[in-house]
Amino acid sequence: MIQEFKIRNFRSFKDEVCLNFEATKGSEVGGNQVVEMADGMKLLRLALVYGANASGKSNLLLAFDFLRYFWFKRKASMDDATKTIPFLLDANTPSEPTEFSLKFYVDDVRYWYKVSLNREYVIEEKLSFYNKSVQPTLLFCRNYVKGQSVLKFNQSVIKVDSIVTSEITLKCLPNMSFFAARNMVNCSLPEIDKARDWMRKQTMPVIGPRTNMFGYAGSQMLKDSELKEYILDFVNRADFNITDVNVEQKSEPMPANIRKELLNDSDIPQEAKEDLKTNVTINTIDTNFVHTVHNERGAEKYTLPSTLQSEGTRRTFGIETAIHEAVGVDKFLPIDEIESSLHPSLIEFILERFLKSPGRSQLLVTTHYDPLLNTVNDLLRKDSIWFTEKGEDGHSDLYSLTDFKGINKIRSFQKSYRNGVFGALPNIQI
Repeated sequence: MIQEFKIRNFRSFKDEVCLNFEATKGSEVGGNQVVEMADGMKLLRLALVYGANASGKSNLLLAFDFLRYFWFKRKASMDDATKTIPFLLDANTPSEPTEFSLKFYVDDVRYWYKVSLNREYVIEEKLSFYNKSVQPTLLFCRNYVKGQSVLKFNQSVIKVDSIVTSEITLKCLPNMSFFAARNMVNCSLPEIDKARDWMRKQTMPVIGPRTNMFGYAGSQMLKDSELKEYILDFVNRADFNITDVNVEQKSEPMPANIRKELLNDSDIPQEAKEDLKTNVTINTIDTNFVHTVHNERGAEKYTLPSTLQSEGTRRTFGIETAIHEAVGVDKFLPIDEIESSLHPSLIEFILERFLKSPGRSQLLVTTHYDPLLNTVNDLLRKDSIWFTEKGEDGHSDLYSLTDFKGINKIRSFQKSYRNGVFGALPNIQI
């Protein structure tokens, strides 16, 4: 689970902002919304972010997506960019480093990852953990010294021989993460690998308003026999005529351009590329929905392909498949503009269903749908609500509802939000 995520000088975030999942005192809603870790830390399972268009909501999610990408992306050469984008609406910040800080739990052990980088190379990167102590214990650090990465392990905690250190250092190009280099060396780094595996297995990519998730959802349904019944409950609420979902895996010829791209991908092992030279087929997922209609002839069933489903049905199918996966194996899932193509009552049902589910899964959700604020103290906790607001100089700020005084006296949080009490509204001048 994530405890906090800090960002500085990334996209619209000029100054440091912090998204904190720590539960505060005084929120009435508990139950499965709060998870207590072994060290007593209480973490929230939901963060809901409001803000005007272009206020920074999506950039908050993109920051985490970038970090996931950066951890594992190998670089073909030192000339490749790190892909980070600093704050560009200032004369100084483009030449200043981008900084990320992430505190998270693997099982019940807290880790702290920090990285500072510019568009050409990593300036500093380090990983610590809290080994039965209130103070963090360093696991590794790497620094940029005279054009190359210098890597050091904390030998008192993790024994790494000089050969392994040299191998990882050699492969750790200045423009890529330690973890990407570590994955190219056959060795055992137990405490470090727990953090690596958490990022790889327990976090999910951002679901945006235009994310096509049909292939993913269909493949998950083929693997999980319980998913079908779960999904039908949701898609039926989006389209009450839907009574069944049929998923079929098909084998088709691989397009030449895709095959060429895969063969040129440096992240694909050589043995897999050799297989690609002879195996030129790919597996595709075909998803169809069964609609039951009632007319003068009685009840009739018709099967329609996914392309003929409403956008709301398609998006519900994808989002709920992802949430089902997140809940099932305790993953972190970011969703941008959850209300896109969804009916308001369906949004509330999705969030309510998630918050009542047990486990350690987390959602980070952005939205414009302010009627949800009417459920504060009933469904939503005050400390789950966040806002983004853009200043006159173009920078984004991130702050919590709990930063405001007197919120316990507010009767309607939606009305207060619309009246500008919390900011984070579009600047509409009439």
